[in-house]
Amino acid sequence: MEERARRAAPWRGQWPVIGVVAAGGAAGATARYGATLIWPTAPDAFPWTTLAVNVVGCALMGVLMVLITELWSPHRLVRPFLGTGILGGFTTFSTYTVDIAHLVDARRAVPALAYLAATLLAALGAVGGAAALTRALLVLLGRRGRPA
Repeated sequence: MEERARRAAPWRGQWPVIGVVAAGGAAGATARYGATLIWPTAPDAFPWTTLAVNVVGCALMGVLMVLITELWSPHRLVRPFLGTGILGGFTTFSTYTVDIAHLVDARRAVPALAYLAATLLAALGAVGGAAALTRALLVLLGRRGRPA
């Protein structure tokens, strides 16, 4: 009995987190799907929609992380809901790899390599750039640092 209780302990109190991640993930994935309906991409075409979604999602993650780590201390469920849930569901690095495979299968190796590199560089640049811009904006507004 004691062994079972010890193994179950990591899950204790985690159901609210799991719930907000699931709800946020559903919202983010729905938004991503909406983007593909608005801006569809043919299977052998350069996947601009997926690239844009991933770059926008990474930029929003940069903003979010600065706001919740440097400006204010949110409720414990905000980060899992917005970061892991919504933005995790919105960005789609699994589709990114499938898009690369489709381009390679269509014998479009150069666009596949360009997409592979462009997504990585743009996503990293977006998260870093958005975080830096958010910090600069907070300094301009005099809102730097967590409230006391």
